Amino acid sequence: MALSIYNKYSKLSLLRIADTRFASSIVMSKCLKEVKTALENMVMDSEWKSYRDANVESKVQEVKQCIVNDQWWDRLDYFLSFTEPIFDMLRVADTDIPVLHLIYDMWDSMIERVKKIIFNHEGKDLISGSSVFFYVVHEILVSRWAKSNTLLHCMAHSLVSKYYCDAWLQGGNNGIMRLAPHEDQEVSTNRSKCFKRLFQNSNDLRKVYAEFGVFSSGSDYFNQPHVIAARIFKEPLSWWANHSASTPLLHALAFKLLSQPASSSCCERNWSTYFNIQSIKRNKLTSSIAEDLVFVHCNLHLISRKEEEYKIGPTKYWDLCGDKADLDNYVIVEFAELSLNEPELKIMTLYNDNE
Repeated sequence: MALSIYNKYSKLSLLRIADTRFASSIVMSKCLKEVKTALENMVMDSEWKSYRDANVESKVQEVKQCIVNDQWWDRLDYFLSFTEPIFDMLRVADTDIPVLHLIYDMWDSMIERVKKIIFNHEGKDLISGSSVFFYVVHEILVSRWAKSNTLLHCMAHSLVSKYYCDAWLQGGNNGIMRLAPHEDQEVSTNRSKCFKRLFQNSNDLRKVYAEFGVFSSGSDYFNQPHVIAARIFKEPLSWWANHSASTPLLHALAFKLLSQPASSSCCERNWSTYFNIQSIKRNKLTSSIAEDLVFVHCNLHLISRKEEEYKIGPTKYWDLCGDKADLDNYVIVEFAELSLNEPELKIMTLYNDNE
């Protein structure tokens, strides 16, 4: 009955939180915000007032008091505001685009954005103030980073040419100077560990240290004006393809790391596709047929993005723009803000009443 009343006012289905989804609580909260008007109309409906089932009557009243409570919506808005930077970063990292080299900088920027939102909400100075709530959030974020970061994050961060440019170093959040990768103690320590693991031959290890010293200091070939100018605007992989002839070991390493995605989510989505195709009812499918069906499914997904209907019409962006996140500004495009590459997370009727 509750669903029937709700469907009178909204065509957008509510989401159910799933433990296997990324940031499912945030996604659910975003959806609640989207259907706020429909929920308010629902609890004010005459049929809702006649909801007198003894088993759920107390819940009915609790839901109504919550929905008509402006303070509850204000708290929801605050929750969405300070979790937005976290959600944005997850969204970027959840693609199959090469972003491994961006994660370290994205992480620092995300924490600064969270801090700014919390401090502004509490009316405290960003430099000299302190916040117990931010301290708790920061501890959680640092704990998560400690579990998920690897030496390769620092190594890939060290190979991004623009991170050594003055324009980037002086453009930090809140006017705070950034550190170049070769000046950051944590990055340097992890990079050194990474070098020792990847180059176990002492001669190669000595050569790669020398090559990195030339690259990071901008000496020899890297001191030429056109090479320095290209650091800030060229894509890292393109920059290395054009200017790494003198550093063959770093060249090979850069091509490996700068072309890596940050997570295995794309593989996991393939496994989900396998699960949908080779179900209990289809347990006699051979592995080769299952592989072919998954291959066709994924390629149809990619091909559909080239069709005109993908950008216009009632089915536009049907997959909620899975891999189109803006990597330069870490912003989620509007139509993707309720999902993390999972079309089934949001079921929405795109036709209006007239159609």
